[in-house]
Amino acid sequence: MNEIQQLGGWSKEQVEQALAVIQEFDPVGVGSRDLVECLCAQLRHLGEDGSPAETIVRYHLDKLQNRRFKELAEVLGLDMEDLQAEVEIIRGLDPRPGQKYNNESSTYVVPDVYVLKIDEDYQIVLNEEGLPRLRISPVYRRMVSRNSGDTSPSDAKEYVRNKLRSAFRLIKSLEERQRTIYKVAQSIVKFQREFLDSGIERLRPLVLKDVADDIGMHESTVSRVVNNKYMHTHRGLFEMRFFFHSGISSTRGEPSVSSLTVKERIRKIIAAE
Repeated sequence: MNEIQQLGGWSKEQVEQALAVIQEFDPVGVGSRDLVECLCAQLRHLGEDGSPAETIVRYHLDKLQNRRFKELAEVLGLDMEDLQAEVEIIRGLDPRPGQKYNNESSTYVVPDVYVLKIDEDYQIVLNEEGLPRLRISPVYRRMVSRNSGDTSPSDAKEYVRNKLRSAFRLIKSLEERQRTIYKVAQSIVKFQREFLDSGIERLRPLVLKDVADDIGMHESTVSRVVNNKYMHTHRGLFEMRFFFHSGISSTRGEPSVSSLTVKERIRKIIAAE
């Protein structure tokens, strides 16, 4: 915005007015500087400026993202039914209005882990929607029970018994997998708390061995867990491997910093020139 003002000799108000006009072009919201501005432009176009939906977008988007509906209702003075109506309006908005003109195919990622910011703490929630809910039929349990009175041949019972053992092992393995993912995610959040609180410049150096030692597992296990897994946080969606970066030592004896943090600082220096 400052660059445009300087190039044309316009005031800030004139540039802001021009931007507001551009944001009304089709698709509505194009040219916005951030998500909030984009969604608010679409709400204005719908005649919803000044509505509870706009208040949610401007001031309480984090609560909506973390599904803190009860807290939202209390803040806005709405009952749950009215709040749901406002949420549905927001769901009908397009956070990427220019995407329809992009010829490149989109890759959609479903997070394996959600990190929800609740007050000053972080809660980890595993995404279990893609996991099958496995149960063992009581019919087969009774079949192999000695007191069931079942008259099936002994070899048939042994066959069912072996299959039951395999089923138990499978269910146990899936449960153990989820517990391991939870432990790794919990450790990452602990190590990268400052990043979650303050952003990319507070990302600390972290290697797989740090997490492995923290949760008492082998480094190769941690590597398998974070491979092709995604974590959704209030700062965005990240591959779990994103949180692992080597450190760069300071010549002044200060704690080492993440290589990604150094790159971000260099980018800001160049942008400020």
